[in-house]
Amino acid sequence: MKSASTTAKDARQAELKLRAYFASLPPDARRRLKQLREAIRAAAPGATEVISYGIPAFRLNGRVLVWYAAWKNHSSLYPMTASVKRAYAAELEGYDTSKGTARFPLKKALPSGLVKRLVKARIAEMPQKKGKAR
Repeated sequence: MKSASTTAKDARQAELKLRAYFASLPPDARRRLKQLREAIRAAAPGATEVISYGIPAFRLNGRVLVWYAAWKNHSSLYPMTASVKRAYAAELEGYDTSKGTARFPLKKALPSGLVKRLVKARIAEMPQKKGKAR
């Protein structure tokens, strides 16, 4: 188990990495990513932010809930499991999706309500026990 000082140090390092990631983005992508981040936070208020695989993520109960990122022309939400994609297929129509990703174009308004529903669906899929993913 980590000590309180190690946990605080980890949180500071995560915050610095998150700030650096956001600072590296062009203004439009940064603005969109902040909107995406707020929608995720609203759906998962108990989740904590980290950097994982070089992009921002939210962790809940010791496991990564979702990753999110900004690109030149879109922002992305990961992972989209097959069951979540099936459940929200009608709402995701018109958005580019792949096996584990939903992409939201920067030129269109972010569907914040849809993002919140997707995140809540991910929460419902996750084991409720704390612990590392296997």
